[in-house]
Amino acid sequence: MIKVLVVDDSAFMRKMLSDMLSSHPDITVVDKARNGRDGLEKIEQHKPDVVTLDVEMPVMTGIEALEEIMKTTRTPAIMVSSVTKEGAETTMRAMELGAFDFIAKPSGAISLDIDKVKDDLIEKVLHASKVSRKKLTPAPKRTDEKPKRIERIQRPDFSLEPGPSGKREVLGKTIVAIGTSTGGPKALQRVLTALPENFPFPIIIVQHMPKGFTRSLSERLNSLSAISVKEAEEGDILKKGVAYIAPGGYHLKVRRAGTSVGIHLDQSPLVNGHRPSVDAMFFSLADLHPERVIAVVMTGMGSDGKQGLIRLKQLSKTKAIAESERTSVVFGMPKAAIDTHFVDSVKDLEDISSEILRYC
Repeated sequence: MIKVLVVDDSAFMRKMLSDMLSSHPDITVVDKARNGRDGLEKIEQHKPDVVTLDVEMPVMTGIEALEEIMKTTRTPAIMVSSVTKEGAETTMRAMELGAFDFIAKPSGAISLDIDKVKDDLIEKVLHASKVSRKKLTPAPKRTDEKPKRIERIQRPDFSLEPGPSGKREVLGKTIVAIGTSTGGPKALQRVLTALPENFPFPIIIVQHMPKGFTRSLSERLNSLSAISVKEAEEGDILKKGVAYIAPGGYHLKVRRAGTSVGIHLDQSPLVNGHRPSVDAMFFSLADLHPERVIAVVMTGMGSDGKQGLIRLKQLSKTKAIAESERTSVVFGMPKAAIDTHFVDSVKDLEDISSEILRYC
């Protein structure tokens, strides 16, 4: 039986989360706490397998409690965050500190919303209970952190080049595509901050994340990276040295825009239960027929990206990199990619950026 402690300052939210979790036969809620300090005392008392932490609480916030947890028990923590700019920014900070994952706080008004959050919460608790606590570590700090604004950096357009026949059936350039899920924010930070400012290709990214959180993720990564990072927008023209993160709730696809490559966002049906989906991005990229793709699949639950990788290998010259089991917080997505036998290299997280540069 998986023991869970629910920490939230709202009695209504404590009951709602507890009821959701208790509906699963393998999960039991051992206790509830009303703030971070109360939560730390009850972690000591009950030694739960997983803790849910409200981000904003009186007496001691979820972030302050998480910092103490990471210094002591490293109990896997799932943050429960409101969909506000401040809530999203704080949640991204929690991911850096070593939280396992997060869920958007259910509204309580729409049953469909509650059911979706319930399934997401239960799935994450089940995976969190199995994660090695050695993998729940804070992201490495950068001593040369210099916040910057993407619009101040001039990046050349990523233009199409005609093939040998003078036609444009094939793009004469490389595009990097990264897919990730649980554990992804910290993994993306590790990879993107290691790339040089003059990185010669555009990067498109799908990180499984609900609407309202991807902008904070992209702004945080942009402030830490030498390359530019932004939340993708409809019609964006790909530029060299810029990483585009799919906004929550939208599939990220690519298409021709004259002599350039543009981004198309849509809300077509979920793929593998996700929107954005890695498969949707990979399928779109394969249909574009670029000369070469560097596809990277990192930590995450499920198998999103598996079918898209197969399509990429069939239609384009693709170098595929998967994160190793040793460093993946959850080995689901990388394992599914490796099982296709189309992955060219399996690398620990700290070696993925150098592997991308090697293929460049």
